Amino acid sequence: MIEKASQKLSMVQQCILLSIYRSGIYYQPIREKDLDLEIMREIDKCYTSYPFYGTRRMSDYLKGKGYHVGRKAVRSYYIKMGIWAIYPKKSPNTSEPNKQHKIYPYLLRNLKITHQNQVWATDITYIPMKKGFMYLCAVIDLHSRFILSWGLSNTMETAFCIEVLNEALEHHGQPEIFNTDQGSQFTSPQFTDILTDKGITISMDGRGRALDNIFIERLWRSVKYECIYLNVYENGVQLYQGLDDYFRFYNTERKHQSLEYQTPENIYKKSA
Repeated sequence: MIEKASQKLSMVQQCILLSIYRSGIYYQPIREKDLDLEIMREIDKCYTSYPFYGTRRMSDYLKGKGYHVGRKAVRSYYIKMGIWAIYPKKSPNTSEPNKQHKIYPYLLRNLKITHQNQVWATDITYIPMKKGFMYLCAVIDLHSRFILSWGLSNTMETAFCIEVLNEALEHHGQPEIFNTDQGSQFTSPQFTDILTDKGITISMDGRGRALDNIFIERLWRSVKYECIYLNVYENGVQLYQGLDDYFRFYNTERKHQSLEYQTPENIYKKSA
């Protein structure tokens, strides 16, 4: 897919033509022990179904699967994966709000979402691979469930999230409200200034609240059970190709009961 030895096009030019983030191409699998990767895959599967599991319940679950992992070890895995239980509690450092960053109020409670580009939302999720893992970031239109942009990276840095945001803004206009969680990636001035400079109202989930960003949490569940857990991806390029096929299917072919069995693309274009 990418020819690293190409004399005609540089890596940067190839990535631009293929709409691939360079972080996904330069990716080298994060070196983890096989046992650690097994445990993290089990945690990810369990957490996707039961995101309210704290360290005690997850430790009990893993022991039932034959992995003797204590609560402290589970917490370390949670931090590495960028996840935390969705009841009010102190979040791991990877998603803990930076105390110097401004936190915006949550604006979606009781809000009736009636049209395209009224509310967009974004989030990051852990993606397991055969010999490592990556992070997936996506922007979704909440009215239609249409995936506006997405990208892969081996870090959860703000710059990566900004790339995904800018792609959505470039190709789909802009929303009235943009909703995120309180992770430092999204509360950083570099990220929020892009929104405020365009007059976009910012909304942020309450810490530990399960329902504040429920639509994108449902998206992650669909992505993992319908794509990630059914395949074994060897590297970042294979993972990108698999997700590219899945998101095309999700947007254009997968009919949603909540959308009266229409596709996200149909709803998004109909309300344009």
